[in-house]
Amino acid sequence: MPTPTPSAGAAPTPAGPAGAAEVSARLRELYPDARTELEHRDAFELLVATVLSAQTTDVRVNSVTPELFSAWPDAAALAAAEESEVTDVVRPLGMGPTRARRIIGLARGLLAEHGGEVPDDQAALEALPGVGRKTAHVVRGAWFGRSLLAVDTHVGRLARRLGWTAATDPRAVEEDVVAAVRSSPPAGPQSTASGEARTESAGPPAGPADRAEHPQEPEEDLAALSLRLILHGRRICTARSPRCPECVLDDVCPSAGAV
Repeated sequence: MPTPTPSAGAAPTPAGPAGAAEVSARLRELYPDARTELEHRDAFELLVATVLSAQTTDVRVNSVTPELFSAWPDAAALAAAEESEVTDVVRPLGMGPTRARRIIGLARGLLAEHGGEVPDDQAALEALPGVGRKTAHVVRGAWFGRSLLAVDTHVGRLARRLGWTAATDPRAVEEDVVAAVRSSPPAGPQSTASGEARTESAGPPAGPADRAEHPQEPEEDLAALSLRLILHGRRICTARSPRCPECVLDDVCPSAGAV
């Protein structure tokens, strides 16, 4: 069967992976103020909200956390809460009893091991009930300013479509994306969402890096890159029917028009 040829005037689909620096520069311009969409006022609220967000949406979590944190505003209060009362509040998220036990156990762990404070330490966070690598990266990146990539379904999907990885395991995706960022040449002067020549810096300098875990970590703020990939995955590069013609990465993405 003959290979289809692009229609007249259409740019050919790139054969190789998209340059990570180019992708980051365009997404930085498109989402300059990217931040987690989980509403929170401190590290405790962000940690609990992130744990609650498993298998549900940020919007739904935000619908229950005002009542949750009004009743139990810190680790000490939540650790002493009646499980049935917490269950009633988080029930709209589904699996109410399981979620209630998880966040009460989390609060008790914070109280017993860290005086009720959220630690800026990967191993300590992952030792807490309900906290995995992604959750720890979300909290350390969004609250403590660490340059850490949080891999959710959106980040994994976009990383595969951009040609940065073929993996589905989150840890493998993280390693492949960090490698792509490290090896990517700087973005060219044309790397703006509008396609116009860049005349000044694409954005603020990268945030602080987690040198202990990534001694050769790239200057790219991986936490910000993760947030921008998530936003782009929610708004443009959706799981079904991605809006490739509207995408600022259409001319560099090897999956453009092929998904």
